[in-house]
Amino acid sequence: MMYPPEMVAPMRGELTQIGFSEMLTAADVDSLFEDAPESTLVVINSICGCSAGGCRPAVKFALEAEKKPAKLVTVFAGQDTEATAKMREYITGYAPSSPMIVLFKGKEPVFALERHQIEGRHPQEIGADLSDSFARLL
Repeated sequence: MMYPPEMVAPMRGELTQIGFSEMLTAADVDSLFEDAPESTLVVINSICGCSAGGCRPAVKFALEAEKKPAKLVTVFAGQDTEATAKMREYITGYAPSSPMIVLFKGKEPVFALERHQIEGRHPQEIGADLSDSFARLL
């Protein structure tokens, strides 16, 4: 069941306010990967508590690092179903998860944090894992 748009707007805003572009359709996702930027951070956003308490704050924390991806995009699981399904086709080697944070180099996922690596952890710990991946892989 999809939540009303006005209910999820603040959750979307937590990422768009820090520079993320929303991918709302499958065509948006395909367009992103047609001319994939050097690096892209993808957040599969969610209404769940681990997204609110861990994922979104961790991403904000990680983006304070010196090195960061060239492009920031998000899809919202349970809302942007077409875009989320298409994004998951590009996230090879990982089971579908939400929330999920994936770092791409070109069209290849090179680092991911799945729900089980987000849930129950402090945002600074998750953010440190993410910013460490930026330093190593970008």
